[in-house]
Amino acid sequence: MRLLHRVALFAVGMSAAVAHAATPPDILVVAQSLDDIVSLDPAEGFELSSVQAFTSVYERLAEPDRDDPRQLDPVLAQSWNTGADGHSLTFTLRSGATFASGRAVDADDVVWSLRRAVTLNRAPAFILNELGWTAANVAEHVIALDAAHVRITWPKAVGPSFALNVLTAPVASILDAREVRAHDVANDAGNAWLHLHSAGSGPFSIRRYIPHEALVLAANPSSPGGAPHVRTIVIKNVADAATRRLLVEVGDADIARDLGPDQVAALQGEAGLATLRLPSAAVHYLLLNAGNTENPVLANPAFWEAARWLVDYDGIANTLLKGTFEVHQAFLANGVPGALNTTPYHLDIARAKAILARAGIHDATLTLDVFNQPPFPDIAQSLQATFGAAGITVRILPGTASEVYARTRTRTEQAAWLYWIPDYFDPNSTASAFASNPEDGTATIAARAAWHIPALTDLTRQAVAERDPARRIALYTQIQTHVQANSPFVIALQAHEQIVLRSNVHGYQQGLDADMVYYDRVSK
Repeated sequence: MRLLHRVALFAVGMSAAVAHAATPPDILVVAQSLDDIVSLDPAEGFELSSVQAFTSVYERLAEPDRDDPRQLDPVLAQSWNTGADGHSLTFTLRSGATFASGRAVDADDVVWSLRRAVTLNRAPAFILNELGWTAANVAEHVIALDAAHVRITWPKAVGPSFALNVLTAPVASILDAREVRAHDVANDAGNAWLHLHSAGSGPFSIRRYIPHEALVLAANPSSPGGAPHVRTIVIKNVADAATRRLLVEVGDADIARDLGPDQVAALQGEAGLATLRLPSAAVHYLLLNAGNTENPVLANPAFWEAARWLVDYDGIANTLLKGTFEVHQAFLANGVPGALNTTPYHLDIARAKAILARAGIHDATLTLDVFNQPPFPDIAQSLQATFGAAGITVRILPGTASEVYARTRTRTEQAAWLYWIPDYFDPNSTASAFASNPEDGTATIAARAAWHIPALTDLTRQAVAERDPARRIALYTQIQTHVQANSPFVIALQAHEQIVLRSNVHGYQQGLDADMVYYDRVSK
């Protein structure tokens, strides 16, 4: 009862008293924003906080090695074999793996989970669609051979290594089929229940989720990877960055995420605290919605070109945000195979004005959707100033992450400053988003910007099907160069995430991708 009382105390409202405090030794308290969470169903959740949580709660057949993501580690699979046709994989499941419920993981769980993710067809389903799976055909491509073996095939022209990379995405998480089926309501495959609960085999399970307040995770001692070192994680939604700073500073939180550069700088060198500067594959960009009929100037390529010269890349990265970003102008982040490192654009208001004048664009306006968390308001104000110097009025529309995502998904925004993190560690994860619009309803970023690119879409398909590694990299270089110069995206920055933690916290790990957040080895 005492443990539950302490968890409830932290989950419902941690004190922000100035006096130094200490969290209990078996509870890890994380202060961050959780306002972006739409769902904690891995077949639906596609926001940063959701994806970060999935690695703690669920496991996949294989996952990138946490120390070297270029290598794949077997997790719920013990091993796999590639078929001679190059279009199939046969997985042998790990013996003894169990869900948090205590039930053994078997082939039915794997088959049901993968089929469910495709047929549910929520936001991240397009990742599995990369294999050619659809609601109509997935049953014939994901088959249980017996309780310990699953055979997976795919109709698209992609190789086994790419298929494996796709299966490492959180949408391919394996669920306890029996548990989720027991909570089916009106044939929703347990989706409503999974908004607030979990049914996985990861090192933690969801004890309680209170939307916009807290996510409480309980240790799963039977996890195949071993029991985590702390019994409970309380991820507290703290909307204000200054409050997050105070909570970690006085000891009411063990870890503070999503701090602005000013908050991090203020804590540098303070006794009892440490700062981690972590690599991130997060690429920040300005999206111009060419399909917004209320503002037709957004469909004009001349406006896109002018916009590239109206971003103060260096000023934002190095002065405004104090080195927490670097200038990066291609959609593949540094650290991802095939990343293009050219940076041909800089702030040049005179050039932008000349481009607008030649195109007959005068007194343009746009509404900019932006997250209401740092560093986004500062970036928006920088854009408002530099675009304004060229005669373009920018109206800033701040909102919670879920509000911004809702508008971009329904394509009702005019412009938005967003970021992208790959869904799996393969160049196609990002290329298929920025450089592919098959116009079949697939919700790629290019589709959300109403960018019609049949030739580039075909080239992106060619790149993912290419078996020769050098040729494949050359194709991605060509694709990135085209997007960099001709798209309704102004790709600007790559993030370096900074996290502040109490000095008694050890074992935290984080990798390039959004889902590479590891709490299972954290100790205090």
